[in-house]
Amino acid sequence: MNFTNLLRIALRALNNNKMRGFLTMLGIIIGVASVITMLAIGQGSKRSIRAQIAEMGSNMIMIHPGADMRGGVRQDPAAMQSLKLEDFKSIQNETRYVAACSPSVSSSGQVIFGSNNYPSSIYGITQDYLDIRKYTVQEGDIFSDQDIVTSAKVCIIGKTVADNLFTNGENPVGKIIRFSKIPFLVIGVLTPKGYNTMGMDQDDLILAPYTTIQKRVLAITHLQSIFCSALSEEMTEQAEEEITAILRRNHKLKETADDDFNIRSQQELSTMMNSTTDMMTMLLACIAGISLLVGGIGIMNIMYVSVTERTREIGLRMSIGAKGRDILAQFLIEAILISVTGGIIGVLFGIGAAWLVKIIAGWPVYIQLYSVILSFVVCTVTGVFFGWYPARKASNLDPIEAIRYE
Repeated sequence: MNFTNLLRIALRALNNNKMRGFLTMLGIIIGVASVITMLAIGQGSKRSIRAQIAEMGSNMIMIHPGADMRGGVRQDPAAMQSLKLEDFKSIQNETRYVAACSPSVSSSGQVIFGSNNYPSSIYGITQDYLDIRKYTVQEGDIFSDQDIVTSAKVCIIGKTVADNLFTNGENPVGKIIRFSKIPFLVIGVLTPKGYNTMGMDQDDLILAPYTTIQKRVLAITHLQSIFCSALSEEMTEQAEEEITAILRRNHKLKETADDDFNIRSQQELSTMMNSTTDMMTMLLACIAGISLLVGGIGIMNIMYVSVTERTREIGLRMSIGAKGRDILAQFLIEAILISVTGGIIGVLFGIGAAWLVKIIAGWPVYIQLYSVILSFVVCTVTGVFFGWYPARKASNLDPIEAIRYE
């Protein structure tokens, strides 16, 4: 018996039991749609996190003072003064894998304009800080090298600070604001960036020359931190090794001594986030995959019922010359048709559900081709796997006993 005849017989059998066939497909449809939707949500979240980390500077390296032991008591790293201006200059001049470097000192307090005030933080940095953190100036301009040399009282403010101080809609550029009773001339406003993955407002800040904050606000000579960016995200580890060697040399640390500084990179955060989202995506996919398993069991159950109902038919076919492999192929084709048809409908439903989640819930989704292909292949394999045993049972029936079956 050729394949065309077997396909026609299988389609006729399914057509005679439309509702039963659809209900059998339903498990496959729900399973495939669930897998595609869950993977789309997981991949969308992963891409969204990567994009937000990239906005913060995916190749950024942060250097902070390390906690030190004094008299058996571990000190607060914030109170340490192990980072000096010489460290910044050494990193800036001697590294091969560092693209940009900026010192950083900061203070928190009330910033005032007229009768308006707002609690914020002011950061003393160089121009490279904007490149490292992926900030751009929307209005006005950035301070110059001369402003750093002269410790000029100029600043650039974030959109959140601007909105809270200049409530009448006036242009902040050229206005005088006060921080810790010190007047600062606003020379620029940063392009808004919004909240990052940790829920921090990236527009709630004021940037000024680091010398100004050191001398006029904090009255210190050391640095609270140093920010760097590697030439690329892939070169972050080499850059960290270079920075470590330079700082240990500058701080005259012995080989057996611990570092008196801490180095952290966005790559660590990116790796951690990716690992978490991958784990969650796999968990969601596994939960959705259970639906596919249930759908497969449904196919097996219905095929068993179909074999039982058509025992006499099988006996008649075999008595007029149909071979066991023809009967096996007939029922196997029915199982595959159910699973493939359910898979196609499930793929369409899954893609539609993913876009509905994006539109209604506002969640980031990203449908990858592999998830569609994988779901379709799995549902086909499920049809073959769960349909084979009932089909095998049908092909092994004794023709005489099958014809006598009531």
